[in-house]
Amino acid sequence: MSSKLNNSTPQFFVGPLVGKYGRGRSYIHRRFHGGAAVLIGVVVIFALSYAASAQNMNSGGIMAPPATVKPPGLKNVGIHQNLNEQIPLELTFHDETGKTVRLGDYMGKKPVILSFVYFRCPMLCSELLIGLESTLKVLKFDVGKEFDVVTVSFDPTDTPALAAAKKAEVLKRYNRPGAENGWHFLTGSQESITSLTNAAGFQYQLDEKTGQFAHATAIMVLTPTGKLAQYYYGVEFPPKDLRLSLIQASDNKIGTLADAVLLYCFHYDPATGKYSLIIGRVIQVAGGVTILLLGGMLLLLFRRGPDHDLRRQGSSHQYVR
Repeated sequence: MSSKLNNSTPQFFVGPLVGKYGRGRSYIHRRFHGGAAVLIGVVVIFALSYAASAQNMNSGGIMAPPATVKPPGLKNVGIHQNLNEQIPLELTFHDETGKTVRLGDYMGKKPVILSFVYFRCPMLCSELLIGLESTLKVLKFDVGKEFDVVTVSFDPTDTPALAAAKKAEVLKRYNRPGAENGWHFLTGSQESITSLTNAAGFQYQLDEKTGQFAHATAIMVLTPTGKLAQYYYGVEFPPKDLRLSLIQASDNKIGTLADAVLLYCFHYDPATGKYSLIIGRVIQVAGGVTILLLGGMLLLLFRRGPDHDLRRQGSSHQYVR
């Protein structure tokens, strides 16, 4: 066996050192503790800096404006819920054929879904109409039969020709007979548009540089008399909630008995734009059903009589001689 070390393999030795680092302590062990202390110090400083910056942002410092402050381009953009308010039915617009119409022409018999778009919108308005049409296809209710839809352009430069083209595009996807008589696309003057959007709480703003509008997206459900009943935000709308809202807006003139029970057990929450379950009413309904079942069973037993089972038992012991 050779007593020489192999030079091709690096050799490491950690032994006890005496003197500067103390007896029984290794140099590498000492270096490790020193590096760990530096690393911990860096982590602590970073954490404190991050906490300070986060506090500065939350307190409305120079790094971020308060959450309630809108960017300059969106200062007048939003939707304010004017629930139970009446929209002005005397306002005049032009339908997709160019005919002058009043908003009141579409009210009086059925609930109405109101939506605001502009027909030259490059993206968001089309998404809203696609989402609305997709939701309405899920419903068993038909546009023009149980309810109507009124889509109004808030761009005064839009024309009936643009409205007709958009209507044809939407109805081709919806593809239900009679919808052309129930889904209306309107254009109008700035005066009529402003009066209607103010009444509905719909706020938008024109970008002078691009010629496009900054706006939010929502649909409103109106009662047959033209009062604002409910709001649904976004570009996708839950079919179950929209169905219940149409039934409620019609004062239960459409829908089934099961829908009426659901409306009793569910309550529309304007903050979320959805129906939420009312536990107390569910218990009441369940209690009522239980009482009806018990009453039915007692009535059945009463009508059968107390000796019914005895007669049945006696007949089973009869025999022929």
